[in-house]
Amino acid sequence: MRGSDFFIIFSLTVLCTLLSRTLPVFLFARRAVPPALNATLDYIPIAAFAALVTNDLFQPHAFASGAWPALLPYVALIPVLVVARMTRSLGLCTVTGVLAFGVLQWLS
Repeated sequence: MRGSDFFIIFSLTVLCTLLSRTLPVFLFARRAVPPALNATLDYIPIAAFAALVTNDLFQPHAFASGAWPALLPYVALIPVLVVARMTRSLGLCTVTGVLAFGVLQWLS
């Protein structure tokens, strides 16, 4: 792939990403969002986080290296669930999960 082809593809990708993220903000900035839509949109971060976590938890080859390496993500998930229940903050859940996983790996 030539450099100019890469630049064109990269520029179009950036443009599409920016438009898809900023256009709804400009379109709905002055409109009142119905409560049902607002309640539905509140589930998007939770669903995205659940998809990412589930992808890492359920892997068919996880037990190939032993029981503890396979159970480590499940043990690290416990403090994440507690933080999620208490704060409902995606950022705090992420930090808690990374710290819990890092500490558990360091201890093993």
